[in-house]
Amino acid sequence: MISARRCSAALASALLLGLGVVNSAALVHNIAVGAPAHAVKQTTARATTTSSTPTLASRLNAVKNAKTLNYYPSTAGWSKMWTSWDAATIDADLARAASLGANNIRVIVFPTTFGWPTPSPTYVNRLDQFVDMAGARGMSVKLTLFDWWDGYTETDRSIAWAKTLLAPYKNDNRVLSVELQNEFNPDNATAVAWAKKIVPAVRAAFPTMPLTFSVDGGQGAQGMGKLKSLLAATPLDYYDFHFYGNSERALAMINQAEATVAPAPMVIGETGLSTLSSTEGEQAAFLGRVFEAAEIAGVPVAPWTLSDFASGAIPTSQVAKLPAQYNFGLYRLNGTAKPAAAVVKAGWANTAMPSSLMDPSFEAAAGQTPWRAYLPELGLATKTQAVRRTGSWSVTMSNTGKTSAGSPSYRVSPITPVKGGQKWHAEVWARGNATTGTTQIALSWFDINDKWLGGVSSNWLPNGTVGWTKLAVDGIAPAGAASMQVHIKSGENKGTVWFDDAVIVAS
Repeated sequence: MISARRCSAALASALLLGLGVVNSAALVHNIAVGAPAHAVKQTTARATTTSSTPTLASRLNAVKNAKTLNYYPSTAGWSKMWTSWDAATIDADLARAASLGANNIRVIVFPTTFGWPTPSPTYVNRLDQFVDMAGARGMSVKLTLFDWWDGYTETDRSIAWAKTLLAPYKNDNRVLSVELQNEFNPDNATAVAWAKKIVPAVRAAFPTMPLTFSVDGGQGAQGMGKLKSLLAATPLDYYDFHFYGNSERALAMINQAEATVAPAPMVIGETGLSTLSSTEGEQAAFLGRVFEAAEIAGVPVAPWTLSDFASGAIPTSQVAKLPAQYNFGLYRLNGTAKPAAAVVKAGWANTAMPSSLMDPSFEAAAGQTPWRAYLPELGLATKTQAVRRTGSWSVTMSNTGKTSAGSPSYRVSPITPVKGGQKWHAEVWARGNATTGTTQIALSWFDINDKWLGGVSSNWLPNGTVGWTKLAVDGIAPAGAASMQVHIKSGENKGTVWFDDAVIVAS
């Protein structure tokens, strides 16, 4: 099976690249290391092309338009992907990624796993298999080097190692770019000194290969700006922004990051939300907001990651000790899709987000809604089937309180990016039984630093027992607005209120 798949990969590569010639400098290798004996086959290295040899411009253009997915197998994350190599599982995962619309896969390489200071033929071969399998699925590859590694004083060996690993892909269109290190720390002077030498050395050896570094989500835009300044003499071809901030302010934060590295291009190389600490509905909304904001900003988005990770899938490390790291996947461990998968597919296809994403009528299953309780200690909003205007469910609140912090509510933020000057309209239907206090729908705006800028509220639901009544509010986002929250709220209510059929739109 593996031998047949490799033949398909070679054919697909030929179709992608045009009529090619065998790269005589490439090594002869066994493509089925670790496969059953009957699947072992000797073959020459990949074909390259004379008619479509990549240029720096062509590769960089592809980077700026790539639909990239970060990837490790669900049972073998990080370095275990390579040490517990399972070609059949990886190929099936790549097929799933392609079905979502991915045309590029980011894969991370570890020097201590691949062999240092000389890459091991076994692991070089596994990387080659991966590129072949991705190519067979119509996908290119982004390579990230030097992860989980800090040998910054070994510059010459670093350069030699990188050259050896990258040599077969110099003119291979299936390899799109190279990230020299994942989440580089620009505050590490020794690391910066290493970067200043490795960037020009790798560029000289591979002049058509776009080079980048990423910085971690905590460093964000400031870290990228610092990196750009430090590498001014040997600038990167593009910058890789890892976005794990508040998605409600995604557009403002992406624009801020772009400004720090302009005029160089920027990509969102990682983004996502763990469904351990948040719901699957919140994860889907998070990615929806990022995709919508990134479309306006003109940058590509690479979700982290394809699947959740099983217990033991992450090698012993600080990462393995973080429970949330196991639940960033678009797919659950049983192979079923989370709502986020449909969001990513729509984002890459540039089609409308799923109509159920905002759960406007509160019909989503448990854990599938982006709505969240606010000040639940003063009164918890819960779903019920006892009373509803349409569908099968509504949201209800009873016996609520109120403090200087406000009234309890059920709240959500729109998928549409928020900017100053926008006109917003929100409405919800409400019904009351012996209600007191104030029941409304309200809008609140915040700046990029989460400072409250103001808000507007609807008419009140009349006290007492009333039938379904529309509560509506209109407002204009103030200057500097970067996010908005919609609250359906009821304070100092000794009775019971039900909400259904919300609408949130920007004019």
